[in-house]
Amino acid sequence: MELKQTRQGYVDALIELGQEVPELVVLDADVGKATLTLQFQEKYPDRFFNCGVQEQNMLAVAAGMSLEGKIPFASTFGVFATCRAGDQLRNAIAYPKANVKLGITHCGLSVGGDGASHQSNEDMAIVRSFPNMTLLVPGDYQEARLATKAAIYHQGPVYLRLGRDKYPVVPEIHGSFEIGKAKILKRGQDITIVSTGIMISEALKAHQQLTDSGISTRLIHMPTVKPLDDEVVLTAARETAGIVTVEEHSVIGGLGEAVAGVVTGTHPCPVQRIGVQDVFGESGMAPDLFDKYGLRAANVVAAAHQILNRIKTKTP
Repeated sequence: MELKQTRQGYVDALIELGQEVPELVVLDADVGKATLTLQFQEKYPDRFFNCGVQEQNMLAVAAGMSLEGKIPFASTFGVFATCRAGDQLRNAIAYPKANVKLGITHCGLSVGGDGASHQSNEDMAIVRSFPNMTLLVPGDYQEARLATKAAIYHQGPVYLRLGRDKYPVVPEIHGSFEIGKAKILKRGQDITIVSTGIMISEALKAHQQLTDSGISTRLIHMPTVKPLDDEVVLTAARETAGIVTVEEHSVIGGLGEAVAGVVTGTHPCPVQRIGVQDVFGESGMAPDLFDKYGLRAANVVAAAHQILNRIKTKTP
């Protein structure tokens, strides 16, 4: 299994886009070695701006540059972009619909050894709550490249959620990338799994395990969390017994709540949310943290069985 970094896909796309889009500029908050944006600086030194350890100022500068016709990509870690610079993200970028793209790395539990202070398990909830924001959560290196290219041609603020580690390359999610569109990977009829980001590899394992046990399982990959592909979700709610959502994020405010909100208003069905269960993380190796916090295929399979057993016990 090939492993690659989503943050590398982001920067590789920026370097490619630098040749196509002269308005593209990249800003960083003195973590360019970690976000990998120093690779862009090597190629385009006059279009790279290190704003120092001043994330709030960086987002304000990016907003100002967008008013001058530039297309700025501002990069830092997830906790800094949404918590430390939340005011600037809201008032300088989201509120005026500034054409700023945020390439945000080191998101989720897979930050690992940096511990709870750096594991942004809340950033999707914050970004989703701001009007005018688009939230992209690519599943692997290649999809991160495609999402970055889609972002630059989208008018308005975009938050690209990227990781730190190397993650499995998943050929099933490659191909075209359209903002706001889900990817239906498997078309089962008993239960639905909806996954986002790097959890797609665990979702695929869960799909196989459920299929092997005789359960027809629909698998949907959701690289855009906002705007959500409501129609695909509602179709799954109508045609299967329930939905299991899978995300490397808190179960509060992320993909699971977005899916639940859609089905509750139109076609209620059981929704089980696999994610971080309203706790802070801790320092540790990413695989161990995924085991401890229940972000594995086995947890998805167990949730699917809970829904099916609940339905079975209610059937006369």
